[in-house]
Amino acid sequence: MKYLLLFLFSATCVLQAQNTISYEEGMVSPDANLIDIEWLAGHWKGEAFGGIAEEIWSPPTDGTMMFSFRLIDKGAVSFYEFGHIIEVDGTLLLQLKHFDGNLGGWEQKDETVDFILVKIEENKFYFDDFTIERISDTEINMYVEVSEEEGISNEITFNYQRQ
Repeated sequence: MKYLLLFLFSATCVLQAQNTISYEEGMVSPDANLIDIEWLAGHWKGEAFGGIAEEIWSPPTDGTMMFSFRLIDKGAVSFYEFGHIIEVDGTLLLQLKHFDGNLGGWEQKDETVDFILVKIEENKFYFDDFTIERISDTEINMYVEVSEEEGISNEITFNYQRQ
Protein backbone atom coordinates (compact mmCIF):
# COMPACT_ATOMS: atom_id res chain seq x y z
CA MET A 1 0.00 0.00 0.00
CA LYS A 2 2.83 2.37 0.90
CA TYR A 3 4.41 1.85 -2.55
CA LEU A 4 1.08 2.41 -4.31
CA LEU A 5 0.66 5.78 -2.52
CA LEU A 6 4.23 6.75 -3.38
CA PHE A 7 3.63 5.83 -7.04
CA LEU A 8 0.36 7.83 -7.16
CA PHE A 9 2.06 10.83 -5.55
CA SER A 10 4.94 10.63 -8.03
CA ALA A 11 2.55 10.32 -10.99
CA THR A 12 0.59 13.35 -9.75
CA CYS A 13 3.78 15.41 -9.52
CA VAL A 14 4.71 14.49 -13.09
CA LEU A 15 1.25 15.48 -14.35
CA GLN A 16 1.51 18.91 -12.71
CA ALA A 17 4.46 20.03 -14.80
CA GLN A 18 5.84 23.49 -14.25
CA ASN A 19 5.42 25.83 -17.23
CA THR A 20 7.99 28.39 -16.12
CA ILE A 21 11.77 28.26 -15.89
CA SER A 22 13.90 30.43 -13.61
CA TYR A 23 17.02 32.11 -14.96
CA GLU A 24 20.12 30.85 -13.19
CA GLU A 25 23.56 32.41 -13.16
CA GLY A 26 25.59 31.21 -16.14
CA MET A 27 22.62 30.55 -18.43
CA VAL A 28 22.87 31.96 -21.95
CA SER A 29 19.80 33.37 -23.67
CA PRO A 30 19.02 31.67 -26.99
CA ASP A 31 19.26 33.53 -30.28
CA ALA A 32 15.90 35.12 -31.11
CA ASN A 33 14.28 38.11 -32.74
CA LEU A 34 10.81 39.62 -32.75
CA ILE A 35 9.83 37.90 -36.01
CA ASP A 36 9.90 34.64 -33.97
CA ILE A 37 7.12 35.92 -31.71
CA GLU A 38 5.21 38.31 -33.99
CA TRP A 39 2.16 36.00 -33.74
CA LEU A 40 1.60 37.57 -30.30
CA ALA A 41 0.51 40.90 -31.86
CA GLY A 42 -3.17 41.62 -31.31
CA HIS A 43 -5.88 42.04 -28.70
CA TRP A 44 -6.24 39.23 -26.11
CA LYS A 45 -8.79 38.76 -23.33
CA GLY A 46 -9.35 36.17 -20.60
CA GLU A 47 -10.10 35.60 -16.92
CA ALA A 48 -7.56 35.85 -14.10
CA PHE A 49 -7.58 36.55 -10.36
CA GLY A 50 -11.40 36.50 -10.43
CA GLY A 51 -11.58 39.31 -12.97
CA ILE A 52 -11.09 40.08 -16.66
CA ALA A 53 -7.52 40.33 -17.96
CA GLU A 54 -6.80 42.09 -21.24
CA GLU A 55 -3.58 42.54 -23.22
CA ILE A 56 -2.92 44.47 -26.41
CA TRP A 57 0.36 43.79 -28.26
CA SER A 58 1.66 45.86 -31.17
CA PRO A 59 3.34 44.27 -34.20
CA PRO A 60 7.16 44.31 -34.15
CA THR A 61 8.59 47.67 -35.23
CA ASP A 62 12.21 48.81 -35.04
CA GLY A 63 13.24 46.14 -32.53
CA THR A 64 10.31 46.42 -30.13
CA MET A 65 6.83 45.03 -29.49
CA MET A 66 4.97 47.13 -26.92
CA PHE A 67 2.03 45.98 -24.84
CA SER A 68 -0.53 47.19 -22.35
CA PHE A 69 -2.33 45.04 -19.78
CA ARG A 70 -5.22 45.70 -17.43
CA LEU A 71 -7.05 43.62 -14.86
CA ILE A 72 -10.65 44.60 -14.20
CA ASP A 73 -12.10 43.22 -10.98
CA LYS A 74 -15.56 44.02 -9.57
CA GLY A 75 -16.14 46.77 -12.13
CA ALA A 76 -12.88 48.64 -11.52
CA VAL A 77 -9.29 48.49 -12.74
CA SER A 78 -7.21 46.53 -10.24
CA PHE A 79 -3.89 47.31 -11.96
CA TYR A 80 -2.19 48.05 -15.29
CA GLU A 81 1.08 47.00 -16.86
CA PHE A 82 2.92 48.69 -19.68
CA GLY A 83 5.94 47.16 -21.33
CA HIS A 84 7.68 45.70 -24.31
CA ILE A 85 9.73 42.87 -25.70
CA ILE A 86 12.91 44.22 -27.23
CA GLU A 87 15.80 42.78 -29.23
CA VAL A 88 19.05 42.99 -27.26
CA ASP A 89 22.35 41.39 -28.31
CA GLY A 90 20.70 38.83 -30.63
CA THR A 91 18.04 37.70 -28.13
CA LEU A 92 14.84 39.01 -26.52
CA LEU A 93 14.15 40.80 -23.25
CA LEU A 94 10.67 41.40 -21.78
CA GLN A 95 10.42 44.51 -19.59
CA LEU A 96 7.41 45.97 -17.81
CA LYS A 97 6.18 48.44 -15.22
CA HIS A 98 3.08 48.11 -12.99
CA PHE A 99 0.55 50.82 -12.17
CA ASP A 100 -2.43 50.86 -9.83
CA GLY A 101 -5.92 51.80 -11.05
CA ASN A 102 -5.07 55.50 -10.66
CA LEU A 103 -1.79 55.12 -12.61
CA GLY A 104 0.36 55.25 -9.49
CA GLY A 105 3.58 53.40 -10.30
CA TRP A 106 4.62 50.34 -8.32
CA GLU A 107 8.29 50.41 -9.35
CA GLN A 108 10.67 53.32 -8.83
CA LYS A 109 10.79 55.88 -11.66
CA ASP A 110 13.79 54.39 -13.51
CA GLU A 111 13.20 50.72 -12.61
CA THR A 112 11.60 47.99 -14.71
CA VAL A 113 10.78 44.36 -14.05
CA ASP A 114 12.97 42.42 -16.50
CA PHE A 115 12.44 38.89 -17.80
CA ILE A 116 15.48 37.39 -19.56
CA LEU A 117 14.77 34.88 -22.34
CA VAL A 118 15.81 31.45 -21.07
CA LYS A 119 14.60 28.93 -23.65
CA ILE A 120 12.52 28.60 -26.82
CA GLU A 121 10.44 25.65 -27.94
CA GLU A 122 8.26 25.41 -31.03
CA ASN A 123 5.26 27.07 -29.38
CA LYS A 124 6.71 28.44 -26.09
CA PHE A 125 8.96 31.33 -25.16
CA TYR A 126 10.37 30.85 -21.67
CA PHE A 127 11.45 34.08 -20.05
CA ASP A 128 12.68 34.12 -16.43
CA ASP A 129 9.60 32.89 -14.48
CA PHE A 130 7.30 34.05 -17.32
CA THR A 131 6.26 31.84 -20.25
CA ILE A 132 4.25 32.73 -23.35
CA GLU A 133 2.64 29.73 -25.07
CA ARG A 134 0.91 29.76 -28.43
CA ILE A 135 -1.99 27.29 -28.36
CA SER A 136 -3.44 28.35 -31.73
CA ASP A 137 -3.93 31.49 -33.83
CA THR A 138 -6.78 32.44 -31.48
CA GLU A 139 -5.59 31.21 -28.08
CA ILE A 140 -2.51 31.74 -25.91
CA ASN A 141 -1.47 30.97 -22.35
CA MET A 142 0.85 33.04 -20.23
CA TYR A 143 2.33 31.50 -17.10
CA VAL A 144 3.80 33.72 -14.39
CA GLU A 145 5.59 32.71 -11.21
CA VAL A 146 4.18 34.93 -8.43
CA SER A 147 5.68 35.18 -4.94
CA GLU A 148 3.03 34.82 -2.25
CA GLU A 149 5.20 34.72 0.87
CA GLU A 150 8.90 34.71 1.57
CA GLY A 151 10.26 31.64 -0.25
CA ILE A 152 6.84 30.50 -1.48
CA SER A 153 5.68 31.10 -5.04
CA ASN A 154 2.80 29.96 -7.19
CA GLU A 155 2.45 29.64 -10.94
CA ILE A 156 -0.53 31.58 -12.30
CA THR A 157 -2.02 30.76 -15.72
CA PHE A 158 -3.59 33.44 -17.92
CA ASN A 159 -5.62 31.89 -20.74
CA TYR A 160 -6.40 34.41 -23.48
CA GLN A 161 -8.62 34.39 -26.55
CA ARG A 162 -7.92 36.66 -29.52
CA GLN A 163 -10.51 39.43 -29.80
